[in-house]
Amino acid sequence: MEANVLTDNELIAKYLNGNHQMLECLIFRHQKKIFSYILLIVKDKAIAEDIFQDTFIKVINTIRTGSYKEEGKFIQWAIRIAHNLTIDHFRRVKKIPIIPNRDDYDIFDTIKIFDESTEEKMITEQIHSDVKSLLELLPDEQKEVIILRHYADMSFKDIAEQTNVSINTALGRMRYALINMRKIAKEKSIQLSA
Repeated sequence: MEANVLTDNELIAKYLNGNHQMLECLIFRHQKKIFSYILLIVKDKAIAEDIFQDTFIKVINTIRTGSYKEEGKFIQWAIRIAHNLTIDHFRRVKKIPIIPNRDDYDIFDTIKIFDESTEEKMITEQIHSDVKSLLELLPDEQKEVIILRHYADMSFKDIAEQTNVSINTALGRMRYALINMRKIAKEKSIQLSA
């Protein structure tokens, strides 16, 4: 029987029964669609190739351990893995400072060589204290979204699941919380920057 006429689930079953060429056929069948999806999001071929490779490593490991469930189509499942790995990539990039590579650029211009002065520490502590007091003046659902987002570093999707609301509601609560905090800070003449 030729691999081209087999369904994805049949290819997976044959792979699990020892025919390793079936996995190669499965990957070849979907590689363009998955790679294009990743590239469309990250817009960098090298990064897309890395995420694509990580996607199929995860796919293969999941299939090998017998954890793959035939609940939907294989391609949708694989794209969901690629999507999650792409999000993970952006989270990592956001946490890692990117330093441009230019001839007139000196790395030491970006490094803070001296410690924060006592005055700067006091200002920072005062700002943090002011923000916490402003938080206490917000309605509970707005306060909760701010705390989960900025102190617990949760995504809006996770916040929505945690608080049993839609993502749009979580985003709306965050928006209103920030508007209210700015309004209260202005009314009380609180300056929230050094």
